Amino acid sequence: MSTEQQAFDVVVIGGGPGGYVAAIRAAQLGLRTACVEAAATLGGTCVNVGCIPSKALLQSSEQFEFARLHAHEHGIGFDGLRLDLHQMQRRKEDVVAQNTRGVEFLFRKHKVTWVKGFGTLRAGNVVDVAMPDGTTQPVPGRHVIIATGSVPLELPFLPFDERRVVSNTGALALADVPPHLVVIGGGVIGLELGSVWRRLGAKVSVVELMPGILPGMDDDVVREADRVFRRQGLELHTDTRVTGAEVRDDRIVVALERDGQARSLEATHVLVAIGRKPALGGIDAAGLGLALGRRGEIVVDDRMRTNLPNVFAIGDATGGKLLAHKAEEEGVVAAEVIAGRPSRMHYRSIPSVVYTWPEIASVGLSEREVRESGRACTTARFPFTANGRARTMGAASGFVKLVADSRTDELLGCHMIGPNVSELISEVVLAFEYRGASEDIALTVHAHPTLAEATKEAALAVLGRAIHI
Repeated sequence: MSTEQQAFDVVVIGGGPGGYVAAIRAAQLGLRTACVEAAATLGGTCVNVGCIPSKALLQSSEQFEFARLHAHEHGIGFDGLRLDLHQMQRRKEDVVAQNTRGVEFLFRKHKVTWVKGFGTLRAGNVVDVAMPDGTTQPVPGRHVIIATGSVPLELPFLPFDERRVVSNTGALALADVPPHLVVIGGGVIGLELGSVWRRLGAKVSVVELMPGILPGMDDDVVREADRVFRRQGLELHTDTRVTGAEVRDDRIVVALERDGQARSLEATHVLVAIGRKPALGGIDAAGLGLALGRRGEIVVDDRMRTNLPNVFAIGDATGGKLLAHKAEEEGVVAAEVIAGRPSRMHYRSIPSVVYTWPEIASVGLSEREVRESGRACTTARFPFTANGRARTMGAASGFVKLVADSRTDELLGCHMIGPNVSELISEVVLAFEYRGASEDIALTVHAHPTLAEATKEAALAVLGRAIHI
């Protein structure tokens, strides 16, 4: 379909979680909407080479490890258990395809025009789209939403080749289990993908510059995660700097420094997971006069408006926590503001999740952050070892921790490590939305036996009256 000279109400640049959700919401609100995306499929990094494929491999590798190490505890035996990595990767691709086709179906359902090409924003809110046939087509919009996402940071002395020196993209597509994988970066991506390959038989060494893994997370959770991951077999090198690397024919030598002492690790593969940066391809910020922050992120207000008239920005391109669900909500806000609705973005109640096993989830402030602010708080933990459902699952590691204001009992933070906490955190997120107190959760009847009872018991513990511990 030709888009030349058609004036759309909204043109979204980027079809990732933020962009496609913004486009769908805008269309729901009656706005004529186009989404410019150059990739062969919609969904962006998250659906194609991030959230969805990594969770598919995490799920498959968890099943393999269960069969190998724990099935016998349930009276289930295997003869000749083997890994079929090709089938595992094929299943991952099938899951990705289901999701990308789903987004494309939603575009058709809501009559969002997908303009397949690379978009360049120019003055006057016109997006020039480089089409697959080599032509350039202008797509004018009354409003533009920039949703160009982010790209992985690269070490200057260890550039990606996506074969042996890999980003998250390459780490998801390895054809064989690496004999020794060094992961540079002990954050979410490094620990999740490191866990996948460890379960499948690789030796995995994680190198983290900060004193502990998972920088920024609650101290109690970090300590528990460190203990559990080491017990599982991850080799963790914290407070350690990577000073260089040499790629040889059959190995990569990674130079390290800790406490002034130099050492090295020899690996067959290296995953560089040191963070991501905003991707502003097609956005000439200087030429357009678009305001950027000190890390190259687009500066926006709480309505996702940039300093340019009728130009909005959402998702990883705006910095902050690089989370797909944050981008989605920002996309909704941008679309609703364009439609004239009184919508604003609030970041207080955005959860974070690490999909290792046990899982890790949090919302709000850590105990350290609250105490450093000078606010008096009460904390309490309830361990999954005291939860009946966790025992039946054979997954009793971890705990639920709540941080509440000592005077008002308002919930200030929640930090979980344990089975399925990616699902359990939503109860606390809802409480945060209503500025709820620990008492609100404590007085809520939870079904028995469920993992969610651990959240109720943690809330009771804040009040000094936990039942099952």
